[in-house]
Amino acid sequence: MEPTRPEQSRPLPPHVRALIADVESAYQPGQVHQPAPVTSFRDETPVPKTGETDTPPVLQPDKRVVPSWAAGLAVGSLGVGAGATGLGCAAWLVFKGLALVSVPSLQTFALILLAPFAGVALAAVAIGAAVAKAKRSHTTNVFKGSVTVTNKTEVSSTARGMFARNRNDVRH
Repeated sequence: MEPTRPEQSRPLPPHVRALIADVESAYQPGQVHQPAPVTSFRDETPVPKTGETDTPPVLQPDKRVVPSWAAGLAVGSLGVGAGATGLGCAAWLVFKGLALVSVPSLQTFALILLAPFAGVALAAVAIGAAVAKAKRSHTTNVFKGSVTVTNKTEVSSTARGMFARNRNDVRH
């Protein structure tokens, strides 16, 4: 039987045993000649193939679901983008026709005039999504088995003012 270390459950490979013997012989009392230190090591033991280990497989369920607020925000953003593009094209056509008749800088004026409407539409979608998320937000925790709380930590935080600093008081 091959020698093992107390903390190991399997025998050491021969090249590892040789390295351990070299190190132990280098530290014998009265030893004059010490071998050069080992600066590299390559483990040549074969890697076990898949399925040759003793560890049983663990079920890892995958349930990725897009929340309704995220889907609503995406649809709303697409609508705002399409609407802004449609309004921009219509305005471009109208003012391109007017530019042929009147002042050429009317196009720039039209872009400056219509840009805030697109910004307001984007802000409205963002605010609506935030309000909808806040209304529907809830957490359901389902615990199976016994639960033991070993350490209770209470964190209270105070932040005031426009440029606030957090001062956290942690109590155990």
